[in-house]
Amino acid sequence: MTEFPNESDDSRKLPDSDESARPHDAQTPTESVKETPDDSPAPAVADYYRGTPKSDNAAMRKKALLAGVALIIIAVIAYGLYKSTAQSEPPLVTLQGQMQMQQTSIAAKVPGRIAQILVTEGDDVTPGQQLIEMDSPEINAKIAQARAGKQMAQSQLDKAENGARPQEIAQAKAAWQANKAASDLAQNTYQRVNRLYKEGLMARQKRDEAYAQYLATQDQTEAARLQYDLALEGARSEDKSAATAQVAQVDAQLDEALVAKEEANLKSPIAGIVDNVIVSAGEVVGQGVPILTLVNTDDQWVVLNVTESHLNQFAIGQVFTGTIPALSSAGKPYKKQFTVYATSTLSDFATWRPTNNDDGFDVRTFEVKARPTVPDARIRSGMSVIVPIDPTTMSQE
Repeated sequence: MTEFPNESDDSRKLPDSDESARPHDAQTPTESVKETPDDSPAPAVADYYRGTPKSDNAAMRKKALLAGVALIIIAVIAYGLYKSTAQSEPPLVTLQGQMQMQQTSIAAKVPGRIAQILVTEGDDVTPGQQLIEMDSPEINAKIAQARAGKQMAQSQLDKAENGARPQEIAQAKAAWQANKAASDLAQNTYQRVNRLYKEGLMARQKRDEAYAQYLATQDQTEAARLQYDLALEGARSEDKSAATAQVAQVDAQLDEALVAKEEANLKSPIAGIVDNVIVSAGEVVGQGVPILTLVNTDDQWVVLNVTESHLNQFAIGQVFTGTIPALSSAGKPYKKQFTVYATSTLSDFATWRPTNNDDGFDVRTFEVKARPTVPDARIRSGMSVIVPIDPTTMSQE
């Protein structure tokens, strides 16, 4: 009876092993149970024996592993199909253009010093609005000189048209009459001397002297008569025409000086916006030197560089849509419609040349210009324009 407790201890360890694995000669649990007091929980052995749930967990892990492998295989196949589909579709082509506007450089036509700048960058100007005021003493001197020359030429013209004064006419007439009286006297003297010479009473020398005096007085009389006639007639038509031409020439010089003074005060030839003021007040500028630039916001266009494989989408008169990022906001892209109005080929440096025949033919690049259907005053030169094009419409080589 002393070894019985040891047997009871062995019987308590039986739930950790399988019943089928026990030897037949081993002591059965029935004997140990009989020796156990009635208050010991005999069913507790069955509660801690869980052999079947362990095999179920292994089967579930195996199924989960198989399911994971299947999902990985499906994912790889789907990715391969996606890549093959993506590679078969042509890539999206996006062009980037640049906005441009008509710029006008305002230059000085005459040299001078900048007295005052009447506009600043960003101002709106209208045609004829004064932009710059210049100080040019040389122009003022030319104006004064031209006005003095005009007065002198006008006086000569008035004299030619009005003719001689009455006093000059009377003086010419008196001179003619005096010479005529002297000529008559010389004629009578010659006649008397000639008769005496014929009678032999007068030497031939005296007769010749009287005749020479007669001829001289006749010439003087004729000259005096002509002077009198000129005084009555006035200036010739040729002299009047010359005087008139002289007045017109001086008028032209005066107009030139006045125009130069007007050009010194530069005015805007177009309507637009002041883009850049180059000079400052007080600077001396020469003839033809740019002073400021104006931009015409109504004359704007976009420039795109397009290869000839996509040129069929930019034919003359064709309309396309572009996005201007500078005027776009979050979630609200600024889109604008453009109409193509000009295309021109670029130089050879913009031509793509294949290295072998399998790469295709040479592809040239063209410059495309398009105007917005409705100009926007907010657009400025240099703004980018993003233009997506349909790759499926690519022209075939």
